Amino acid sequence: MTKKSGLGRGLEALFPSEPVEIQSPGMVQAAIADISPNPHQPRSNWNEQELSDLAASIREHGLIQPLIVTKSPSGYTLIAGERRWRAAKMAGLENVPVIVKETTPQEMLELALIENIQREDLNAIEEALAYRQLMDEFDMTQEAVADRVGKARSTITNLVRLLNLPEEVQQAVLDNQISGTHARELLRLPTAELQIKAKDQMIRRSLNRRAAAKLVDDILAVEKTPIPPKEPLSPEMLALQEKFVQSLGTRVSIEQLSKGGKVVIYYYSDEELQAIYDSIVDDA
Repeated sequence: MTKKSGLGRGLEALFPSEPVEIQSPGMVQAAIADISPNPHQPRSNWNEQELSDLAASIREHGLIQPLIVTKSPSGYTLIAGERRWRAAKMAGLENVPVIVKETTPQEMLELALIENIQREDLNAIEEALAYRQLMDEFDMTQEAVADRVGKARSTITNLVRLLNLPEEVQQAVLDNQISGTHARELLRLPTAELQIKAKDQMIRRSLNRRAAAKLVDDILAVEKTPIPPKEPLSPEMLALQEKFVQSLGTRVSIEQLSKGGKVVIYYYSDEELQAIYDSIVDDA
């Protein structure tokens, strides 16, 4: 059975595995100032050190591989090669080799997306946002997106699900504080509050994938612990319970008995228990 190649095969035609010689057919020289970035570029973060290293190489050897551009009213718009374009600007080049292609906005997004995926430059949220953009702007199904980019539909589905996480968690992925694998573990938690809380612990404790999965398992085990029936709390007690939650940063339950009552404080790791203890002792 022939394997679907998706858009990747078309990109190989644009980006040969061997360096392109300057005299290659179809290549022209363009003023770097006349080239604008791809407005559909899915990548939002650029490693400055990597750009600096590439710029140093370009100063020494020149830009060997051409940029792929399309005509625009102001000159040219990048289709693919933004990393090399940024490094070439950093290197002080005035003119760069380009190959001019006619493309639609959808093709510009697809090509930029594939270029980054093939080099594994996109993080999970950037990739998910690009797939969502293809679906929203161009009315594509997940199956159609999967076919175009040469990936399994389940891969597209699992990545797009990450966009259901709170913005704070998504930003942590964009900032490379946690990985897409960590973020997928957070999807198992039932509330945004728990997802953010677990994300904070993952970052603070520098948890690897296995430890992150165990943290989520532990939180779920505590959350599933049945709470005995109790009398409804008065508005004053509800307000006090909420103050406990805000102060300690964890789940707190107040139960009123016929005489007195009890306060139950939940914790999800030894480290968090120590933090709760320190908070109570410091406030005492």
